[in-house]
Amino acid sequence: MGILEIILIGLILVILGFIGIKVLLKVGKVAVSIVVYMLLGWVMLFIWNILPFFKIPITFLTILVAGFGGILGVGILILAKALGLY
Repeated sequence: MGILEIILIGLILVILGFIGIKVLLKVGKVAVSIVVYMLLGWVMLFIWNILPFFKIPITFLTILVAGFGGILGVGILILAKALGLY
């Protein structure tokens, strides 16, 4: 193997490494944002359960609905509980 081939392979590996790092950072950013939204959903459900009205069970599904839906998601959970859907 000549020096030119080694340099070319090294250059290709460096470019692929940079592309791989960019993809990993994007995927990591999405994963972190999902976890943050789930934590915020859990906090909103916890605050709602402190109030003396009816209680919404804190499960993985309700945390996901509240996390991805935000205040609207918590509103949907409250409406569903009031209508007796769960």
